[in-house]
Parts: sequence; C-alpha cells; structure tokens
Amino acid sequence: MDPVRVGICGLGTVGGGTFNVLTRNADEIARRAGRPIAIEQIGARRDNPDCDTSGIQMTSDIFEVARNPNVDVLVELIGGYDVARELVMTAIENGKHVVTANKALIAVHGNEIFRAAHEKGVIVAFEAAVAGGIPVIKSLREGLGANRIQWLAGIINGTGNYILTHMRDEGRAFEDVLAEAQALGYAEADPTFDVEGIDAAHKLTILASIAFGVPLQFERAYTEGIARITAEDVEQADNLGYTIKHLGITRRGDHGVELRVHPTLVPKERLLANVHGVKNAIAVMGDAVGPTLYYGAGAGAEPTASAVVADLLDVARDIATDHHYRVPYLAFSGINDEANALPILPMEEIVTAYYLRLLAVDRPGVLARVATILSEQGISIEAIIQKEATEGELVPIILMTHRTREQHMNEAIRQLESLADIAGPVTRIRVESLDEQE
Repeated sequence: MDPVRVGICGLGTVGGGTFNVLTRNADEIARRAGRPIAIEQIGARRDNPDCDTSGIQMTSDIFEVARNPNVDVLVELIGGYDVARELVMTAIENGKHVVTANKALIAVHGNEIFRAAHEKGVIVAFEAAVAGGIPVIKSLREGLGANRIQWLAGIINGTGNYILTHMRDEGRAFEDVLAEAQALGYAEADPTFDVEGIDAAHKLTILASIAFGVPLQFERAYTEGIARITAEDVEQADNLGYTIKHLGITRRGDHGVELRVHPTLVPKERLLANVHGVKNAIAVMGDAVGPTLYYGAGAGAEPTASAVVADLLDVARDIATDHHYRVPYLAFSGINDEANALPILPMEEIVTAYYLRLLAVDRPGVLARVATILSEQGISIEAIIQKEATEGELVPIILMTHRTREQHMNEAIRQLESLADIAGPVTRIRVESLDEQE
C-alpha cells in the first residue's frame, strides 16, 4: 500500500522523540499499520542535533506543512494556544488528518476543532495530550466503553508529584524542592502551569469529557496549587495515615460532574498514594470493571512520542474508513450538544472531608471557639492534634473533619480567620478516600 505521508511541526523534545521513534522503528510500525509511515516534511524554527534529518524537506514556515498537498497527516508539536489552533484549523481545512500532543489546545479549542474535523471527514488524534506515554485516552474511549464511569482521579503532572514526593521523603520546603526541580529540568523557569494546577486541569478537562460525555469546559475547572503546602502539613498528613498528592478529580453525581484539581490527602494504602517522583497515574472506577489504574511516564521525549506514533498508527489504519464509522473523538456521539449534557458543578457544591491547620494563640477557650464555629456550619470534627507550646507562642492546631459541603467550609474558614486568636490564613486541604465503593 502507499505510505501515509506525515508532516511534523515542531522539532523540540517531543518532536525530536517522534522523529527518532518513527525512523528507528519504521519496519515494525509499517508491519503494524499495514503500510509505511513516511516523514514527508518538517516545519521547525531550528534543527534538533539529536535528529538526522538529511534527505527530508525542511521549512521554517509551519503553515507550509499544513498546506502541502503531499502531506496526509499533520503532527502538531509546537504547543500553546493561538498559533497551534490556527495551524490545526488550516490543516483540517486542507483535508489533512491531525495528531497532536497539545493538551492546552484540546482543552480550550477542542470543541471547535472536532466540529471542523467532523465536517471535513478527517481524524484528530490526541492520545499524547494526557499523561505522556500512558494510553489512558484509548482505554477510556474504547477499552472501557461498556462501563458507566463513576469517577477518576489522577496524578497528571509530574512536576508537582516530584515536589511533593521530595517534601515528604526529605522534609524539605516547597521552594527548595521547586528550585531543584528547575535545575534538573523537571520544572520550567516559570512553573505556574505545573504548580498551580493549570496543566493538570487541561488534562482533566479532556478526561472528564471522554469519561462522562460532556463538552470540553476548561473554564469551569477548579484549580488550586501546591505552593502553600508546608513540610509540617506533609508530616502531619503522614502521622494521620495519609500522603498529600496534587490530584485531578472528576466524578459523576446526580446533578452534575465534579471537575477539580487541588492538593489532596490520600490514604497511604491507596495505589495513588504510592506513585512517586515524576511518574503519572490515573485511577478509573467503572461500574462493570471496577477499579483500574494506568501508570507510567507522563512526559519526556520518547514516552510522549510513543503515544504520538500510536496515534499515527490509528490514523494509518482508519484513513480509508468512512468518518461516520470511526470512534468519536471524545467517545460519545453528539457530545457538543451542551444542552443535553450534565453540567459542571461549581466548587461550592462539592462534598468532601478536610484537613485544616490553624496557628492559634495559646490561651484557654480558643479551641472551644474553633469547635463552635465548625459546629454552627454543620461540620463534624473527626480528629484534633494540638501541640504543646511555651507561654506566648503560637500553637498549631490540626483538625480532620468528616465530609461536608465546600460552601459550609468556606464560611467556617472565613469566620475562623476573623478570630483575634487565629494568626494568618487557615490551611485547608481536601481529603479523598478514593474508596472503591464511592
């Protein structure tokens, strides 16, 4: 059969990895696809010294690749929002299939991109957009297709997991471990997307859409970062039988879908609590299959390239298939009909348990006032830890609560922070059991 001709846009870390995997494993890939997959053209601003591109047409104009009549599939690996969107839409308009690793692009512009692709009868594949080389999108979209997904929770940003792992193992401060992660290349010079949960929210938005058949709605995702987590929080969580993880959580309820990224206390015995370093893992609960876990490298040149090339294989196999008979981009037909989809719940309606850390003046009656405020909001205390202090010192009070509504906890924290005997903001970390019965 004629080869599938690929145009790669972006020859950085993932682009270089994709190039090398395609060329190194060309024979194996051709046997699996039933036809060769050939690199026709590369669009990149600069060469990659790790890639031997001799004999391949190169251009610094990525839009030239999108319009090249000899390119069947455009591989978008430039990242970002606006230019990537224009590039992908140009490729679709020119009748080209698209493979992308760009989670921000799919989370923010995916609804528009998928509509355009459907109208042109082309494929948009994006396995590499979530969790690098872990095939979680294919598993959700196809392997678990018989299931009503109840919830999924994931460590889907390796930088945050690296920081929390070393804070726990070595008792170090957030700022110290972040600086180390930047020096090692695990964190960007501007780590905002990673440590504030934006990167994870992009990925969670995509997973929730596939799991529950709702449109992509990144703007409705709740995000909270890990910068306020202290070494003491990590130690106290350990004493209470928990590990702190930066999780993306989405759950189907009777009235809507939860979509949230935040630090979370997870029981030590749960598998997610034992995922360390830069690794990613996603736990999925299906009504038929029960709990499943997807674990592996969530980033890196060749792990992500593994997913990009797997998508190219799927495109090569499906390229002659009537697009009405292909697997829908987000698993469900008619997914863009937002009027018939479950709504994304506001964070104030979420029900969960909480860990609270307060700094209080060491005098009689303070703990009683704290307990009264929580009680008035209907919040039940499960455990209290209060350290001894010398006279005049502030003493930390650690509270674990039973499950309560977020809006009640917000009001309780507002009142606690208004007390003269409470110094500074109250630290709040949500607690999730991730129980198989939930």
